[in-house]
Amino acid sequence: QVKLVESGGGLVQAGGSLRLSCVASGRTFSDNVMGWFRQAPGKGREFVAGLGGSGISTDYTNSVKGRFTISRDNAKATVYLQMNSLKPEDTAVYYCAASIYAEAVIHGEGAWTVWGRGTQVTVSS
Repeated sequence: QVKLVESGGGLVQAGGSLRLSCVASGRTFSDNVMGWFRQAPGKGREFVAGLGGSGISTDYTNSVKGRFTISRDNAKATVYLQMNSLKPEDTAVYYCAASIYAEAVIHGEGAWTVWGRGTQVTVSS
C-alpha cells in the first residue's frame, strides 16, 4: 500500500521560509505526479502545487506563484515544497498527494488518490 508522510511544518513569522518534505513508499515514485494541497481553518482543501513524474510539468495556484517551489528527488522518493515570503494567509494544514496521472497536473481533488496525513504550517503576522 502506498504511504505518504509529510514533515517540515511549523511556526514562522511573516516573510520567513519553510521547506516541507513528503516521503513516499509502496510504489514506483517516478510514475506519478506529486503535489501539495492545503486546508486553512474553516475552508476547503485547495491545490497548491504539482510536479510531473519526470520533473518537467509543473503548476501552482496563483496565490503562491513566485514564492513557492515544488521539486522532487525520485531516487529518494521525496517531494519538497520550498515556501518563501510566507504570509499569514498561508497558514493551513499542508497535505502531500499522489495523482493518478504521470505528467498532467490536475487541480481537482478527484485526480489525486493517495494522501498524507498533513503537516501544520502557521505564519504569524
